Amino acid sequence: MNRLGSGPVGSAAAAAAAAAGQYRVCGNCRKVPRQEKRVQVSPPLTRGPSAFIPENEVMQANGLDERTNLLVEEYSTSGRLDNITQVMSIHTQYLESFLRSQFYMLRMDGPLPLPYRHYIAIMAAARHQCSYLINMHVDEFLKTGGIAEWLNGLEYIPQRLKNLNEINKLLAHRPWLITKEHIQKLVKTGENNWSLPELVHAVVLLAHYHALASFVFGSGINPERDPDTSNGVRLIAVNNFCVCDLANDNNIENASLTSSNFGIADSLSELEALMERMKRLQEDKEDEEASQEEMATRFEKEKKESLLVISGAFDDEIVSTDVSRYVEDPGFGYKDFARRGEDHLPTFRAQDYTWENHGFSLVNRLYSDIGHLLDEKFRMVYNLTYNTMATHEDVDTTTLRRALFNYVHCMYGIRYDDYDYGEVNQLLERSLKVYIKTVTCYPERTTKRMYDSYWRQFKHSEKVHVNLLLMEARMQAELLYALRAITRHLT
Repeated sequence: MNRLGSGPVGSAAAAAAAAAGQYRVCGNCRKVPRQEKRVQVSPPLTRGPSAFIPENEVMQANGLDERTNLLVEEYSTSGRLDNITQVMSIHTQYLESFLRSQFYMLRMDGPLPLPYRHYIAIMAAARHQCSYLINMHVDEFLKTGGIAEWLNGLEYIPQRLKNLNEINKLLAHRPWLITKEHIQKLVKTGENNWSLPELVHAVVLLAHYHALASFVFGSGINPERDPDTSNGVRLIAVNNFCVCDLANDNNIENASLTSSNFGIADSLSELEALMERMKRLQEDKEDEEASQEEMATRFEKEKKESLLVISGAFDDEIVSTDVSRYVEDPGFGYKDFARRGEDHLPTFRAQDYTWENHGFSLVNRLYSDIGHLLDEKFRMVYNLTYNTMATHEDVDTTTLRRALFNYVHCMYGIRYDDYDYGEVNQLLERSLKVYIKTVTCYPERTTKRMYDSYWRQFKHSEKVHVNLLLMEARMQAELLYALRAITRHLT
């Protein structure tokens, strides 16, 4: 990704310019980037749907081509097999739940007009600079009768849609800050007010596309082939562009060519050690159970440590003008809460407001049937297993799946009283934690090097399963905070 930060520079001119505060310095090559430039974006180095996964492995893994094609025919809004669907089709059972719920929120009867749905998807994807999803929904927005002028940027859209900017950025980056006052402001703004069913529909779309951006970047989804490009090259305008490292459009040439610096521990012994820890955790659980006080202490320790998991020094993000037009307050992000004095992330006690007992019924009441579809999708990804780990078969992966899901919720301040967060430290190595935090909290920074650095003996299909778990855990976390605020507004 584009790393612009401080540091020694390779030339006196660059150092002088940086010292004068005129420019930022690229933390990768130490050169001063141009303020704005139109640059050529070449096709990805890899063929196929993913820059991280060899094309033949995607094709081999999803042997159920006929089933996938039937699902696309029935539930795809674009009517074609896009790159996201191809990678997800490695897990066809999950793909069906995903496509059904996405089709429902985009196309079936619901409170919001069709063009609104796609514009909200654009606004959500733009929070993470996900040009893949933005381009997809710009096309869908126009196909469903959207007003082309709105695509010039947020200043061209109705005030009613503009009013979503605040909840969009909070949901994407700091959902724990959402309060009933945010809800009241949206539903009580006179002629531009949102009804509660409309707002729930919008919140579901925002959470869905924030989380889907995590999957897109985490899986290295390649841009769709563009028939309008000349010789496979496109021109885009970017600010503070450095030619050393262009990755904003999932074109990860440097990341794919750079050797890993995460350590060279033997990956086979890593796998055996992980399986041994899983086995020992199961045995320890049968022998003794930690007290509630000890469980709470372990959660607070893990939550605090998650703040220290850093994916890299990114002081400024590079945002193309095609993306920035859809973003308000681009500097607002997850990273800010640790930097601006909000060092105590409040704990959301899961049993006080659960998806199963509270969120599900509220969302289903205000936006009919979407609760059932989301619940099926959450359960599907949480329980999905093939009882394998790399080359080993007949393995119970429950503890590992639970650790992945709960670690995401831990980073969002959500605690399960009946879960021992000591398991997270036992099962998730540091390089995996770095990957999880990056994909979940600032997915636009994900690189192939991060993807390759963890679980090196595992199959790509297993890493795609990890990305599905991270995506759904993130979506559920966002929904829990938003739906809790709506419940408080109603009571």
